[in-house]
Amino acid sequence: MSTLAAGATTVEPHHPGTAARLNRLRAAVLGANDGIVSVAGVVVGVAGATSDRPALAIAGVAALTAGALSMAVGEYVSVSSQRDSERALLDLERRELAESPEEELEELVDLHRASGLSPELARAVAVEQTAHDALRAHARVELGIDPDELVDPGHAALASFAAFVVGGLLPLVAVLVTPVAARVPVTFLAVLVALALTGASSARLGGAPRRPAVVRNLVGGSLAMGITYGVGTLVGLAV
Repeated sequence: MSTLAAGATTVEPHHPGTAARLNRLRAAVLGANDGIVSVAGVVVGVAGATSDRPALAIAGVAALTAGALSMAVGEYVSVSSQRDSERALLDLERRELAESPEEELEELVDLHRASGLSPELARAVAVEQTAHDALRAHARVELGIDPDELVDPGHAALASFAAFVVGGLLPLVAVLVTPVAARVPVTFLAVLVALALTGASSARLGGAPRRPAVVRNLVGGSLAMGITYGVGTLVGLAV
């Protein structure tokens, strides 16, 4: 809350689902980051072994497709497991409320007291919450779950797929449209700029300092591209 003038205040707005939206945005940024690093590593490694454009295109498209599908499947499985766990916890809480409502009320009172409320206020809040919607109260206070915002594995998989593709297209396009002599340095530069942006974006979404996030991204991306380029060069010389 911030003061505007004497006696006038404004309250920072809090909208339902803000945390979930921020988590989806953060996942999208990280997915794009994975796409950038993964595809860049492949195309730069292949560029170290050959200057053949069709070979680079095949390797890049294969890496982009496999990586995006892997991200989507992994996210779907992970989020489905999380949703199943949330549903199981809600079902258990629903049974407990039906079988022992008084014990559940006392449990809610204790949780409010543990959060710093006085015993009298904790009981008044718990009683009012129970009368309004007991399951929702226990889900939020006891389990940390919002019954209206259970995770959606389909949305998560689609977002991860799209983010990976968007991120991976950058190094693929850069390595294919650049002349052979400048192909690797231009791709390196484009990838580093993109990684700096994703690092800054992820830090901003998480409320963290930007510089460490950007530096981590740049160092990690540089190592990935440098190592794969070196390996590709050695393999190209060997074969």
